Amino acid sequence: MLNLGNHGLSDALVILGAAGLVIPAFARVRISPVIGFILVGALVGPFGLGSLVPTNPWLYHITISDAHAIEPFAEFGIILLLFSIGLELSFKRLWSMRTLVFGVGATELLGAGLILAAVLYLTGLSTGGAIGLGLALALSSTAIVLPIAGTTSAVGRSAFAMLLFEDLALVPIIFLLGALAPAAGGEAGWIKLGVTLGFGLATVAVLFVGGRMLLPRMFAQAARTKSPELFLAASLLVVIVASLATSAAGLSPIVGALIAGLLIAETEYHGEVEAITAPFKGLALGVFLITVGMRLDLDFIVHNWAPLLGASLLVMLVKAAVTTGLLRLSGARAGTAAEAGVLMASPSETTLIVLGVAGAAGLISPSTAAFWTTVTAIGLTATPLLAKAGSAVAQFIERSKMEEASDPALEQVQNGTVIIGFGRVGRTVADMLRRHNLPYIGVDADIDNVNAARRGGYNVLFGDVTRSELVDKLNLGHAKALVLTMDDPVLTVRLAKRVRGWVPNLPIIARARDSGHAAELYRAGASEAVPEALESSLQLSEVVLVDLGLAVGPVIASIHEKRDEMRKKIKEVAGMDREPRFRRVRIDRGGGEEADTPA
Repeated sequence: MLNLGNHGLSDALVILGAAGLVIPAFARVRISPVIGFILVGALVGPFGLGSLVPTNPWLYHITISDAHAIEPFAEFGIILLLFSIGLELSFKRLWSMRTLVFGVGATELLGAGLILAAVLYLTGLSTGGAIGLGLALALSSTAIVLPIAGTTSAVGRSAFAMLLFEDLALVPIIFLLGALAPAAGGEAGWIKLGVTLGFGLATVAVLFVGGRMLLPRMFAQAARTKSPELFLAASLLVVIVASLATSAAGLSPIVGALIAGLLIAETEYHGEVEAITAPFKGLALGVFLITVGMRLDLDFIVHNWAPLLGASLLVMLVKAAVTTGLLRLSGARAGTAAEAGVLMASPSETTLIVLGVAGAAGLISPSTAAFWTTVTAIGLTATPLLAKAGSAVAQFIERSKMEEASDPALEQVQNGTVIIGFGRVGRTVADMLRRHNLPYIGVDADIDNVNAARRGGYNVLFGDVTRSELVDKLNLGHAKALVLTMDDPVLTVRLAKRVRGWVPNLPIIARARDSGHAAELYRAGASEAVPEALESSLQLSEVVLVDLGLAVGPVIASIHEKRDEMRKKIKEVAGMDREPRFRRVRIDRGGGEEADTPA
């Protein structure tokens, strides 16, 4: 018979309720799911509603009764995160990052750790306690930072390299604290550390060799059965075995998970494995974030807010300054370095592990460990906010530099086309303009997009069109046309309306999400609004008709007729009883131009 008083069932009810009900509610008000899970943990944990269970027994069913019971699931979430990251990488890419990993990553950890240790030593901690606590606080959160930054952007690559070194260094740090303990065996502790590292390297080598030989055969057999359940079981088996192997050798289990992901990424089954394990990763990471929230003692925070705030700011400022400086020295752009520095400023989930080891070794007192545990939980909660702050700082830095350097490029707006939004669609428009030798200039607010486009030879400026001064600098009154390709429906409508008020005769061609959005753009003053759904359906229809054997000419003519018919309906919805008035420019290949304004 089902026992609703079962601890496991009660905890599962709370976790699934958070994932299925609370987090979508946070998403509707645009609050990060990371913060949502942490706040849920604080609410249902032992310092929240859980503290009221003795006087209100009914609360037992909506609180987590045993925080330690769900910690293995939280650790499994981090393991699956590193596994999924490994699936996105390759050995070649990892090798190309070796300088960042073992150069910048090592220097960042040691530099920030020693600076924090020096400050803590001056506050009265022992040498061993200051070193242990400094290294613990110098670690940054793999579980929160990487889902925010990814691993493909410039910021994500830098963050991943440093986080990877920190994960590799976790076990040596733990053994170092053991050697520094007052009751440590002196030289024996260092010998034990060397032996552990030797076993760890041997285990990694065995995993690489064995994985390359066995995994392709294993997944081939699973694929032949055409059973998703068997494929999932094989995937989880590989992750767990690799994690247990590195854990048994004395390394962190997440190192084994990363290796498993790398090995599967080299096979043709990595896409299927990634898709089938994604739901488990998301839910398990949610459990981890709930455990972080459960460590937030709100009463303790209220009564000690000043020292907690000061300690949190100290850690974040030191780490941000060290990380930013090292990335700049390694050649990173100022904006990239600043964004990565701010993003990596908070402590880590592994900080909690190192704090526990330092306390068990007698290097820090229980009250000191409890204080810095709260600081770590606060820092983890603030990480999504730090990500937004870092992005804002990076945009400010890059905007200042780009706008100073790009004023001469603005002259190309004269007699050219301005493309605002230089992603996939903007690049295609630019390609067609270049093919016909027509001048253009692109504008984008994503510095990574701008840098990538410039490396490809495109004429692009960095700038945020929500700022009126940038739009003023574009001198749109001298442009031939304005193309809006941003993936932001509200901003596109607002910008079309604003520019139409300034430049009544400028052709404004805008990308629309659908017919309804296209109607809004027409009302705002767009000359043409091109719905993505409309164009994709027309292209699909064209291919079908041609493949059915119809002549290309009549097919193209019918496509044009259908396009005109659908545009007319959209304009009727927009309340336009005639074609919009705007200046059409016919290019005179002899060097001039002819303006034509429709009646």
